[in-house]
Amino acid sequence: MKLTTQNLTMKLTTQNTFRAIAFALTLGLFGLSNPALAQQASLPAWDEIDYPELKSFAKPEVESFTLDNGMEFYLIEDTELPLITLGVTVRTGGILDPADKTGLTNILGDVIRSGGSQNYPADELNQLLETKAASIETFGGFTSMGASMSLLKEDFDELLPVFVDVVQNPRLPEDKIDLAKTQYKSSVSRRNDDQASIANREFERLIYGENSPYGRMMEYETIDAVTREDLVQRHEEAFKGSNMLVGIVGDFDKEEMQAKLEHAFGALPAGSAISLLPPEIDYDFKSTVNLVDKPDVNQSYVLMGHIGGLRSNPDYAALQVMNQVLSGGSSGRLFQVVRTDLGLAYAVFGAYTSGTLYEGPFYTGVMTKSSTTAEAIDAIRAEVERIQAEPVSDEELQKTKDQFLNSLVFRYDSRAKVLNQRLSNEYAGLPQDAFDQLIEEIKAVSIEDVQRVAKEYLRPGALQILVVGNAEELGDQLEKYGEVNQIDITIPTPSDDTAESTESGDAAGGAEWFGRMTQAILPGGGIQGALTTKATTEVQTPQGPMELPVTNTIDLDAMTVTSGIETPAGNMTIEITENSGSQSFGAQSMPMSAEQVDQAWQELYASPTWMALYADSYTAEYLGETEEGLIRLRVSADMMNAIVEVHLDPETALPVMTSMRTFNAQVGANVTTESDYSDWKEVEGVLQAYVRETRVEGNLQSSTVLQSHSVE
Repeated sequence: MKLTTQNLTMKLTTQNTFRAIAFALTLGLFGLSNPALAQQASLPAWDEIDYPELKSFAKPEVESFTLDNGMEFYLIEDTELPLITLGVTVRTGGILDPADKTGLTNILGDVIRSGGSQNYPADELNQLLETKAASIETFGGFTSMGASMSLLKEDFDELLPVFVDVVQNPRLPEDKIDLAKTQYKSSVSRRNDDQASIANREFERLIYGENSPYGRMMEYETIDAVTREDLVQRHEEAFKGSNMLVGIVGDFDKEEMQAKLEHAFGALPAGSAISLLPPEIDYDFKSTVNLVDKPDVNQSYVLMGHIGGLRSNPDYAALQVMNQVLSGGSSGRLFQVVRTDLGLAYAVFGAYTSGTLYEGPFYTGVMTKSSTTAEAIDAIRAEVERIQAEPVSDEELQKTKDQFLNSLVFRYDSRAKVLNQRLSNEYAGLPQDAFDQLIEEIKAVSIEDVQRVAKEYLRPGALQILVVGNAEELGDQLEKYGEVNQIDITIPTPSDDTAESTESGDAAGGAEWFGRMTQAILPGGGIQGALTTKATTEVQTPQGPMELPVTNTIDLDAMTVTSGIETPAGNMTIEITENSGSQSFGAQSMPMSAEQVDQAWQELYASPTWMALYADSYTAEYLGETEEGLIRLRVSADMMNAIVEVHLDPETALPVMTSMRTFNAQVGANVTTESDYSDWKEVEGVLQAYVRETRVEGNLQSSTVLQSHSVE
């Protein structure tokens, strides 16, 4: 029969009808379509059903061998797909970075891959990998570095030498180093945007000390201090056979693969083995109260705790069970009491962490309304005290152990995870059967063990409390716990390599010319209310110039600045108040960081219009004339973090150019910004420059042409 649209529709309708009838019959057979029949069926409860025994999981064996140069290899065959994944772990890390060059390891980890190798420069390498649908990646971490390659089995022989060349002979070109530095400096500029990130970072600094390697942060200056020579030296020290572990999983024959790996890596020099002996942590158990004021939030992010322990602790298994009872997700006591019973938290969590190389922290945390911050802290501390004072029940212990043991299954649900666990154990110096030992130890944990480790390792009376929240909304809630330490999270800006002008200036002449400038811009004597400008700004972008209609309104009464920008993707609104700012795009709104708000105000403070409106806040010095005969003024103010040089037309006293050197968070460096002003026009006693060009480090950044300005 020919299949037409009509009979196809009829066929589908018939099939759907049959399915509906079958579903109704199924409901009837099980008595589910009628409550009375369902009750008569007396279905067994879930805990009365006899389940068959789970099939045992045969963990695949990991084959291993070591080359004469000390390089260790671990292999697992997986023939399910024609793929191979190879990973290299290198015994080094950011823990070895000098304090004044924090970030060295991260930069090296990026540039090894992005810069390509001696035989395969970046563009050629990228094209080759794209053609083969393969990937090569490198990374730098705190306690290790690494490289990986994923590819089709058929391409392994061709790309293995490429991988070895990338890892052993990186080009490390200066342009890629500069790009990596810019990207990391950009991340530094944004590190205070997220409340949770601030809390986690500052809590670690409380536990380990801000000068400890475990509490250090990348800063603009430490990133700038890293040189190519530093990267070359670290690479030459670390990427040697005695410091490298290789894991490989995929579709291959082990004997053949071993021969290939021996040929590819056998010629690498052994080098000197690096010892990752972390510095000892000198921790003093004490109670502290710490606050990071973040005015743009209406809730508190709280972390409280103290130093934790090591994975090698014989009580590790008991601590894991205790931790699961206290804070094991939705079934943990913190969740059940603080969130479910008391309703004090959006989220509540905690962990007694045990590091492999150095002690992890013990922490509990909560996200709560500003007004209930102290109440949530008290509730968490009460639960920590309760697990010390009251033994857990048999049922709670068994349920906790079951949950924990069941979750461990997912650590070995693939051959890749089996291999990674083995590599992790080898790197940390743990026994091969550490996982199996943990399972048996978990099973043996008793009620007495849980209470014993809670009493021995938890110090509810010596918790370091950290709150990231709105200080105004918090009020005096934290004072009940002791003296509150205000933590300053201001991001240090790098020192300027351009010396400030020591040229002496004439204060009297500066005041005279500054007054003439103010009168020239505001011949009406000043304004009340708001100043609105409508303009078209041509912005220089990597894709070329882009024209954007912009409407700016400065509300002098409310001290707000609102910018409406018409972009190709839709309208954007930026609103800045004295202490906060937001960016809205359609229905989506995002708060601006404190650094972004400050930068916006600094640009406004340096504008001739703002200088004229608030002339009493500025101090000016006369510096003479330029070669073109323009009047030079050096202008400063308490609210500005830079000195502005203003050039005036001697006939009109109107600004022709302003120049200032400030820190630019987007590039992570001090830059010189110059703006040229022309075509001044008056409306309602206020003059505005209808043409303005802005250059950064001599490069044109934007050109603005006003269509109108008005005073309300």
